[in-house]
Amino acid sequence: MTYRTMTMKHLIAALAFVSSSTLGGQTPPRQTESDAYTRYELLAPGSAKFRIIYEVTASTAGATHYFNPIRKGSIATDESVIDRATGKPLAFGVVGCAEARLGGVRCTDSTQTYINVTLARAVPADGGEGRVLILKTYEDSLSYFKRGDTIVFTRPLGIKRNAVVLPKGYELVSSSFPSQVLQEPYGNIGISFWNDSPSEAAVTMRAVPVKNSGEAKSAVTARLVDRAHQNREIVYFLQQPETHAFDLYHDYTEFFPGVSTYLNVVRAGSTVSNPRAINLDTGEQLSFDVLKGNEIIRAKLDVKDVTPQTEVVRFKFPGVAAGSSIRLRMFETYTDTARYKLAGDELVWDRTFGRPTNAVVLPAGWMLTNSSIPATVSTIPDGRVRLDFVNPRPDELAVLITARRRLR
Repeated sequence: MTYRTMTMKHLIAALAFVSSSTLGGQTPPRQTESDAYTRYELLAPGSAKFRIIYEVTASTAGATHYFNPIRKGSIATDESVIDRATGKPLAFGVVGCAEARLGGVRCTDSTQTYINVTLARAVPADGGEGRVLILKTYEDSLSYFKRGDTIVFTRPLGIKRNAVVLPKGYELVSSSFPSQVLQEPYGNIGISFWNDSPSEAAVTMRAVPVKNSGEAKSAVTARLVDRAHQNREIVYFLQQPETHAFDLYHDYTEFFPGVSTYLNVVRAGSTVSNPRAINLDTGEQLSFDVLKGNEIIRAKLDVKDVTPQTEVVRFKFPGVAAGSSIRLRMFETYTDTARYKLAGDELVWDRTFGRPTNAVVLPAGWMLTNSSIPATVSTIPDGRVRLDFVNPRPDELAVLITARRRLR
């Protein structure tokens, strides 16, 4: 069902989200979001229509609504919204800038419209999330059109993780942005990319008809994965280098029905302490245990090449129901004398990263001097330096970081 105006029901719900302090004139908390991924499925050539599958996470603590802008120049139809945690539909309406401002959107264009999603639950505090799936069809003849037999999709994409899928029976002949090229199970060809630059991705792709698109069934294609759709991430908080210790948290989404545990195999050469975990959808604390050597074998855990020194942290949660998913955040403290150390008066971090997104926060009082892999550098509110690494490729990054004590 498509809502083109805001009903009284949705207006009341939006006003309910506004705190009494907001009504007293204070600005509501800014709407924040994370983990956005967009999939564009191009519909019939000449229709100017494409289906959008948009995954996004509302991250403002306490928020009960999420506002998704409708791009100007596009006609939106066939909207629906799903709570990714439960798989159930969510209520929504279409509102203007004034209503979106009540929910924390910093909107100044009075003509801008938004899909106003009523979240299944308030976003939990302390890093909790409200994961949303928005489905809609856009008609936009400036973005998707035909030139003779050639179809063209051209659009600046601000979201960092994207995929664009051609209609079946079309061959990709050009793509302007560096991307994976991936064939869908039913033969459609598409591109997928993670834009690790600070600017929009200027995407233009062209395709022509072909008779032998076929289906992707080979053992070779089974090895391929959509890197942009992966949303595992990890943040390391380095303690003083003399300790060889660092705190970390890593996020993971489980969606396979019946799964009720997550196994974190401790990297050889490291030791683990202080594990804990939360369900980011609800804020609920999860139980865990730590197993080593023969304990892993007796528990029949799916861990390869177990030795007496192998250590596994097992996090436990209710089994995932069909059509639902759970987003986990797991915390641990590691000690690694080989990969994190003090060499003379220089901090040295020498570690490989396999996830697509990784971040390292230097200990207090240290200035960055070297990073072997390009990173986005920032300073967090307490003065520590943070490096964010994005790896859009399905390989590992060998990251070497050095730092020296800050003298001011």
